[in-house]
Amino acid sequence: MSNTMKWLSRLYLTIVYLLMFSPIAVMVIFSFNASKVGYQWGGFSTHWYSELFSNAAMVQAAINSVILAVVAATISTAIGGLTALALQRYDFKGKSILQSLLFVLMMSPEIVLAISLLALFLIVGIQLGFMTLLIAHITFCLPFVVITVTARLSSLDTRVLEAARDLGANEFTMIRTVLVPIILPAILAGWVLAFTLSLDDVVVSTFNTGPDFEILPLQIYSMVRVGVKPEVNAVGTILLVISLLGLIISQLLLAKKSINLPSTQKR
Repeated sequence: MSNTMKWLSRLYLTIVYLLMFSPIAVMVIFSFNASKVGYQWGGFSTHWYSELFSNAAMVQAAINSVILAVVAATISTAIGGLTALALQRYDFKGKSILQSLLFVLMMSPEIVLAISLLALFLIVGIQLGFMTLLIAHITFCLPFVVITVTARLSSLDTRVLEAARDLGANEFTMIRTVLVPIILPAILAGWVLAFTLSLDDVVVSTFNTGPDFEILPLQIYSMVRVGVKPEVNAVGTILLVISLLGLIISQLLLAKKSINLPSTQKR
């Protein structure tokens, strides 16, 4: 009976994995398809990648996406890191409310967040464009950075900080020379995660961008509305590789336990 259950569980997991990853495998395989007619294999070719990079509109949209993702990830990491530090080390009024709001923001459907931000921008009178898109991306990336940094802070050995205090370091010196180097892998992992989330977002971007700033996910969406073109498979494969690299880098950073701490000097 136990062998039967093990066989059924393995079969179930196999079916689940096939349903999850088969479409991705098809996209990657057919991004190297020489044929441009549907999903008929016409031989191996990298033609569609060269076509992709020769498309000026697509290249500009990719550049805009990278710029947006870098700026959004940097700002959200700075704000999120300071927020995580405040939530973990200090007690203040509204702390529990702030923690709850971060989880609500992270768990809310993207369509709700997108419409809420759009309504806010319209009420305030901000013209849709790069700035509104940047604010929107910072908003939905921020909770993920806070959670990533908080996870590292919660496992921190507080005796290290107490030792820095005993050596005469004030609060700012202790944070700069001891705490930040310890949590730096988590900060970098949060940045990579925010960059990846910003790079491939569609729903929030659709509602909060203007006609003068086109990004890659929206460019892809406009292309697939009339059918899946071979170039879409190529750009989808590139985004998949970038996302996988971001995931691997973030996991390696989070798994990094040992770090050489600089000596704390008395100030």
